Amino acid sequence: MPFTPFHMGPGIVVKTALQSSFSLMVFGWSQVAIDIQPLVVLLTGKGELHGFSHTVLGATLIGVFCSLTGKHLGEFGLRVIREPKYLPISWKVSFASAFIGTYSHIAIDSIMHSDVFPLSPFSASSPLHGIINIEALHVWCMVSAVVGGLAYFVVARIKRKQA
Repeated sequence: MPFTPFHMGPGIVVKTALQSSFSLMVFGWSQVAIDIQPLVVLLTGKGELHGFSHTVLGATLIGVFCSLTGKHLGEFGLRVIREPKYLPISWKVSFASAFIGTYSHIAIDSIMHSDVFPLSPFSASSPLHGIINIEALHVWCMVSAVVGGLAYFVVARIKRKQA
């Protein structure tokens, strides 16, 4: 994926489904954090583009980091954009959101990139690579953002009417 924006589409669908049990702020933070390694490689030309950060082990460690830091960063962000109704972010929500973020990220990148080996160092296989073509994957991510966003607002409107 060309960095994190495409990954947010599926996150919006998850947010719609899980509502207050999921933080899109923490999820987004995990998308950025997991792509720091590829960014450094692109800037320096040194290292593996999708290396350790795009393995289950790397995603787990990044998920822990994003869980611990994302709760506070997410709460700060929600205050900045004046959305206090989503505060506080519980630790349970922070951990769930970060891990959904990192694991979905490597799953999506595994489909697209031939250099993502999610089971490394235990296996050099990439079982998801190429299961759908790149164009279809991009469309799926974009459509999920639009559909998820629309569904989120419809659900929010229904909840307001019921209250």
